[in-house]
Amino acid sequence: MKTNYSLSGMPDFNPLENKKRDYLLSVIKQEFSLFGFLPLVTSSLEKRSNLFGNYGNEGDKLIFQILKSGDYLSKLDSNLTNINSQDLSAQISDKALRYDLTIPFARFFAQNRSNITLPFRRYEIGSVWRADRPQRGRLREFVQCDADIIGDDSLWLEVDLLILIQTILNKFGLNDISIKINNRKILEGIFFTFKTNRISFLEFCTIIDKIEKIGLDKVSSLLLEKGLSKKTVLKIRDVFVFQGSFEEKKHYVLTNFQHNTTLNTGFNELSFIIDQCYNNSILKNVTFDISLARGLDYYTGSTFEVISNNNKKISLAGGGRYDNLTSKFGVDNITGVGVSLGLDRLYLELDSLNLFPSNIQPFLDVLFINFGIEESVKAQSYISEIRKIGKSVELYPSTVKMSKQMSYANKKGVKYVIMLGEEELKENVLKVKNMQSGAQKSMIFNELLKVLIHNE
Repeated sequence: MKTNYSLSGMPDFNPLENKKRDYLLSVIKQEFSLFGFLPLVTSSLEKRSNLFGNYGNEGDKLIFQILKSGDYLSKLDSNLTNINSQDLSAQISDKALRYDLTIPFARFFAQNRSNITLPFRRYEIGSVWRADRPQRGRLREFVQCDADIIGDDSLWLEVDLLILIQTILNKFGLNDISIKINNRKILEGIFFTFKTNRISFLEFCTIIDKIEKIGLDKVSSLLLEKGLSKKTVLKIRDVFVFQGSFEEKKHYVLTNFQHNTTLNTGFNELSFIIDQCYNNSILKNVTFDISLARGLDYYTGSTFEVISNNNKKISLAGGGRYDNLTSKFGVDNITGVGVSLGLDRLYLELDSLNLFPSNIQPFLDVLFINFGIEESVKAQSYISEIRKIGKSVELYPSTVKMSKQMSYANKKGVKYVIMLGEEELKENVLKVKNMQSGAQKSMIFNELLKVLIHNE
């Protein structure tokens, strides 16, 4: 039985997978740039205190914490029976792997506020870590592709991000998608009508966010366990199962729940965004989903999520408006909005639908067969020139049998094999074999360069 030495949910990627991921990243980076976003890189490690308290109780449990160096246990009370796990982890850990790219961005902004022109558009692509149960489309280490705009409360920014998401996915051929949109203020306005202190609004959002995962019946049970009355829970269920247009759903909520400023503001904001979506030919698949809560604590306004109709259980992208995120780092009254695309989930989706371009292969342009020292010295001079025109090339390292070197060329997907033997050296030519057509021809080096440049 083969031993598995790798950690579950911490993936490795072979050359072909990396080529495909590079393709995804090249498209995403290009579109981020075209929409005016500037690249940013933040540290993979954050202070533990920076991360905790932003993701809800369940999210905080998924943060990978790093033990303090040295004999940290000697500084603890020897009697640990009365200490809870959260207090203990705070004493033995002061650093953590980042859970997302948004909190590090907020920290960066706060530290560099004086050098940043608002509104500030940034994108960042990098690994994040979550101590989750690994499964298809849900890893412990995965890559997020984030675009955020901070420093302006215009709702046009939400519209711009929705167009950005749709544009990127269309580039990949992912046209059969649904963009679900909601506003936290609508959920908050509904929540205010419950008149309960048994459950906080953030706990309410965390539970509502599980509807797709565990179903409405289980969510209803969790709300009852939190102390909401059966009548209230039934009223909430009716809102979530009500079918209709945005205006019909809006009318239903305003008819069945007490009006308040928060609820009205949420609907007004969402009305503007949805109107612009209807006016834009790109955004015809945006729908109002009042059950969309997004479990993260820092969202305060619009929220959105992108689902592939090919696999509705997995979100390809998501985001929303956050108003007070930088206050944690000493900078108040700064609003922002952002979106995050999951690179690993995008990969799985394109792979399952066979949408990757057929020419993505980990090939080598040119391989020089190794005939010996004198031939290899001459080959190295040619190799330097070939690399200057941007073509990949290598010399087979050993003078083994020709059959072994050719087998290597086939397995590596080499386009052209160059044979520079004793006779070729004398005549100052190269014997070039096109590995796709099988054609073989002698030519001088400048002819080879023309063939490579024009991909003949």
